[in-house]
Amino acid sequence: MINGAYGSGKTSAANMLQPLIENSMIYDPEEIGYMLRNLIPEVVRQVDERTDDFQDMELWRILTVKTVKEVKQKYNKHLIVPMTIYKEQYFKYIYNGFKEIDEDLHHFCLLASEETIYERLAKRGDVLGGWQYQQTPRCVKALQDNNFQLHITTDKLETSEVIEVIIGKINKDSRRRQL
Repeated sequence: MINGAYGSGKTSAANMLQPLIENSMIYDPEEIGYMLRNLIPEVVRQVDERTDDFQDMELWRILTVKTVKEVKQKYNKHLIVPMTIYKEQYFKYIYNGFKEIDEDLHHFCLLASEETIYERLAKRGDVLGGWQYQQTPRCVKALQDNNFQLHITTDKLETSEVIEVIIGKINKDSRRRQL
């Protein structure tokens, strides 16, 4: 899992990491969210699911985990999962669900300052003041919590340097399990 605020570098890291991890593929749970948003009208959703964030839909969390299970069973690939998930209850559900499927789960949380995030969002063409901008303060604050370890501060790192940290940690954990 590569977690972090919108604009923290998750997708760039995942795309650079994927060719370096043999037998891997990228799994983006946002695709499930887009599908559910189109499939289930707001009036059908539970009251607490009627927000602008598809992660508030319980079915999104359930399908995110179930899809990982099915993809792992069918294709036997290492999955690289870039996602912004900062609500602790949702994170725990998904993390624990993934951990049941693959005990060798790694979670990396890319941190950056609000200023860096805003610069990156602007650089990639997000609408100034749009949804991702509005989420930045709460994401940045929430993801600093120790529940979202392993933190990698990316303000001054190139994506290749972030990848080095991730690969280093995966290799270190792999060696430790072999002992």
